[in-house]
Amino acid sequence: MGIGFATGRKNFKKVLKTYVYNWRECGLPDRDRVDLNLFVAYDLKYANTKSCDYTLLGREITERFRTIHFIGTNRMKKIRDELVDARILNGDTARVLFGSGYSAKRNAILYAALKSGMDSLLFLDDDEYPLAVAGTRSASVWGGQHVLPCHLKFLPDADLTNGYHCGYISPVPYIEFNHTLTERDFRLFIEALSNDVLNWDSMRSVIRNGGVTYADAGVLLGKSAREIPERNHCKFITGSNLCVNLTRPERVFPFYNPPGARGEDTFLSTCLGDRKVLRVPCYTFHDGFGAYPHLTDGVLPTRLKHVRADSARVTARFYRTCVGWVRYKPLYVYLTDPGHYAERIREIRGELKSVLPKICAYFECGDFRSLLDELDFYDRNVQRHDRQFRDARKAWGRMMRAVR
Repeated sequence: MGIGFATGRKNFKKVLKTYVYNWRECGLPDRDRVDLNLFVAYDLKYANTKSCDYTLLGREITERFRTIHFIGTNRMKKIRDELVDARILNGDTARVLFGSGYSAKRNAILYAALKSGMDSLLFLDDDEYPLAVAGTRSASVWGGQHVLPCHLKFLPDADLTNGYHCGYISPVPYIEFNHTLTERDFRLFIEALSNDVLNWDSMRSVIRNGGVTYADAGVLLGKSAREIPERNHCKFITGSNLCVNLTRPERVFPFYNPPGARGEDTFLSTCLGDRKVLRVPCYTFHDGFGAYPHLTDGVLPTRLKHVRADSARVTARFYRTCVGWVRYKPLYVYLTDPGHYAERIREIRGELKSVLPKICAYFECGDFRSLLDELDFYDRNVQRHDRQFRDARKAWGRMMRAVR
């Protein structure tokens, strides 16, 4: 089994150590005769880090893995050159699949795992921990989660398995609506940027909980998986707490996002119509704002605090997320509702024009005005991005035949 991290934070080593202790506590790998193999694709520019922040792991970590693979800039270039020289990819497609950004790093991990003979690959994030938190009227209740065994149990019957997430899943901070920004205004804003998972109904309940998503007791106590249904041409998955069955490479798809955008998990979701995708009963706690760095040391807060939009750091993170959303929205609409594409983009543009001045005033940040320019640019280039995505999938199919 491969364990994959696409990372750019120094915190990666601490999170990895937490998972190693978690596997030891639940009896892996000895109990299920599982060989664990680590694949780390790292980005030095994201947080101004050095390669040793990822490669110097310490014996207590390295002894748990049979093999360890690091993928930095040089290794990524080697993958591109190798595939171009073998005439499996051309230069443009190689840069799309193995260039920059999270989708490229996830693809590099996938490719390295397949070439190394892995049967499965579990993607984990460097800001998610093997914990679940449920809320009561008086306190937060915590429980450990055996993430890896849960995926191993259900993966043989699926192409992909995807767990649940709790904590600060949403990048939207806690918002107190007022005359500057009403609930109706913010609903327009969210609906302009949303997909079928990120929608107003789910967002409103998160805002009312102070930005926190609590674990469902039914899931925590459950022992069964359920098949993820197809909605609007997508079987929605997330990019972490995600396990891929690699025993049939021809059934594996690549990640993709338009240049500079996110949404690599959403675009993979559009490819899964004839794949069996299971939601499995295990949670990871997402610390999206970095508010609880000591969770990995065993410090469990009795109450989760609201993340308020009262600091430049929180506002900047929300803005960056909105940029990522608006950049992938045109291609998402183009793929899932091509017959109404022009009409829908026109509606989105109108909604943003009406509400962005209020968003800027509420967050005291004029940068949000740029979202209209971002929408226009990605709208103009949507057909090019659609061709990139289709070409990438075809090229990936050639790669998978070569791997076999």
